[in-house]
Amino acid sequence: MPEQTTSPEKTGEPAETAAGEVKSDAAVVRDALGVGIAVGLSGFAFGVTSAGSGLSLLQTCLLSLLVFTGASQFALVGALAAGGNPYTAAAGAFFLGVRNAFYGLRLSQLLAIPRALRPLAAQWVIDETTAVTLAQPARRSARIGFTVTGITLYVLWNLTTLLGALGAEALGDTDSWGLDAASPAVFLALLAPMLRSTTERVTAALAVLLALGLLPVLPAGVPVLLSALAAPAVLFLMGRRNGSPGDTTPAKAATPTEDGR
Repeated sequence: MPEQTTSPEKTGEPAETAAGEVKSDAAVVRDALGVGIAVGLSGFAFGVTSAGSGLSLLQTCLLSLLVFTGASQFALVGALAAGGNPYTAAAGAFFLGVRNAFYGLRLSQLLAIPRALRPLAAQWVIDETTAVTLAQPARRSARIGFTVTGITLYVLWNLTTLLGALGAEALGDTDSWGLDAASPAVFLALLAPMLRSTTERVTAALAVLLALGLLPVLPAGVPVLLSALAAPAVLFLMGRRNGSPGDTTPAKAATPTEDGR
């Protein structure tokens, strides 16, 4: 679609979509900080869980610094705590982290980050930064949301990981606290308000059923990847219903934005 005559990226004005939605830079920063702080604090739970599973302080901190994808980190230390083989645990964490590669495919088009900065930006391509970025109405606000969320979350996650690992001994039996569920719970709380349409809710419900059903029979991380099949399955069924004979209701046209979303 044609570009706007004046780009919000150049003027510094609030981003505006074709539907007339306006979102100021301050509002984007506020939302991004809220997500970064809320999720970043749950790094304490990872630090405690990791130390309780037998990893050293250095190993725990390096996982947060270098891996920086909470679900994969929890999967790794959880498997180790259960007595699993380190290679199997690492493989499960890897498969769980593969989803970030799919996030990157979408974000690379939306953010259009210069090639020199892409390796650094890739470190921040996780669930939370993706959720904040995709919720923005234009490229300028998407870049702000991605950057602020990434910086806030990375700093807080690593700081609270250190504090959690240091304070693990004071908590005693870490398994009884159920802290490994903290990060997934926070992400679900962030995701729930975004499920506005019936299609989105049905897709989320089917994904949950797939993940839970496959969890007992497949290695860690694989059920989460296969749960992504819920999206094409629901879209296929919705397409068949909308295109069925006798259905004369026209499909609602998507409202375009300046970046084509």
